[in-house]
Amino acid sequence: MNKRTGKFSLLLAVLLACAVAAQSQSPPVTAIKAGRLIDPETGTASVNQVIIIEGEKIREVGANLAIPAGARVIDLSNLTVLPGLVDAHTHMALTYKEQPENNYYYLTYVTDSTALRAIQAASNGIQLLNSGFTVIRDVGNNGLYADTALRQAIEQGWLPGPTVIPSGIIIGGTGGQFWPTPEMYKYHKIVYPEYIDANTPDEIIRAVRENMLFGARTIKLCIDCKPWGYSVEEIRLAISEAAKGGCKVEGHVQTPEGAQRAIDAGIHIIGHGQALTPEHHRQMAEKGIFLAGTDTPFAKYRGTEAAFRQTVAKLRSAWEKKVPLTFSTDFDYWNDRMKDDKTGEWLSRGELTIAFLETWKAAGIPAPDILRAITINGFRAADIIKERGPIKPGMFADMIAVTGDPLTDIDALRRVQFVMKNGMVFKKDGVMMPEKFFHPGPVRIPSGRYTR
Repeated sequence: MNKRTGKFSLLLAVLLACAVAAQSQSPPVTAIKAGRLIDPETGTASVNQVIIIEGEKIREVGANLAIPAGARVIDLSNLTVLPGLVDAHTHMALTYKEQPENNYYYLTYVTDSTALRAIQAASNGIQLLNSGFTVIRDVGNNGLYADTALRQAIEQGWLPGPTVIPSGIIIGGTGGQFWPTPEMYKYHKIVYPEYIDANTPDEIIRAVRENMLFGARTIKLCIDCKPWGYSVEEIRLAISEAAKGGCKVEGHVQTPEGAQRAIDAGIHIIGHGQALTPEHHRQMAEKGIFLAGTDTPFAKYRGTEAAFRQTVAKLRSAWEKKVPLTFSTDFDYWNDRMKDDKTGEWLSRGELTIAFLETWKAAGIPAPDILRAITINGFRAADIIKERGPIKPGMFADMIAVTGDPLTDIDALRRVQFVMKNGMVFKKDGVMMPEKFFHPGPVRIPSGRYTR
């Protein structure tokens, strides 16, 4: 071996040793001092807790734990720490215009490309994370899979945002929720990609598989958007097919008859609560079917007093019957009245979302039950409770901190001062600090593919 070859071999050995050493380095350790730590499932709080986080996950939780040498310490001794919040039914890439659409999406679909809607969804995700929402279920009306793209982008680390549980395109009978003209439907294909027509068993199977192929982690069916809604057998078919890909099914219901068919089929979630009766609530509680009631508050920018009274009564009935409730908004609209009364400034997507607490308060639901709905029940409905949600060892380090005590004052959830997602600090001392979330790589392909 000549000197040049020997030097090259030595250099190569040093580089390989450095690479191995870099790979063997332990992930960073963070210790959080929590003045009060809430367990929403039991409705209890513990004081002077220490949360040890290693990399993305929680390693230890306990009172006065020893802080490892070299750990970064975050002092939240004056705050209440709790799991991140969940919106169990929302639409990140749809904002219809009050004029001229008023609850119809034709113009948005025609004028807003999927790419533009995906960028809007990214902005909405950042705003929601800032308000403490670390998980959202995005259930359709996202153009050509803007929701699954958003999930992938967040998981790649290209931008901050909640964990997204996307449904892909809503599956329904001919027309979906639209009532298009023959020209719109036959020549311009305006229903797709907002909805996938699935009228036969074979079409239902194809639609479910297509959504899962492109990254859906939940499936949404229009149970009764048309008089020719799905039968119990057809809903069961969708449920069994979705289960093959590890997905649960939510049913959009708008009639009592459709709600009953969804309940009889054993659906996982019923979306929207206006068509449900006390008897439906009783059956849902018995079967453990989650309700994403989309309980819109009455505000100067939305709704009527009469509609609000009905929504409050339905929510109260569901709570009294012990239905598994989730906090859900169905947010998909915008108008120029969405401003803060005190400052005159535009409300953020997070502020507009957390404002749905007003309906729960009006229904007289106790703060611990609201907190359980917006956290633990949301994690269960999203089917991620085994990996995200509770602040326990082995779980992803997603948590928030607020001033006050949400077990006695649920409006404390409006005062989010700290947000951590996957062990990374997104917000501290009430100020976003997202720069570490943004980077050009690496490109992560879970299990060798993007979708699941």
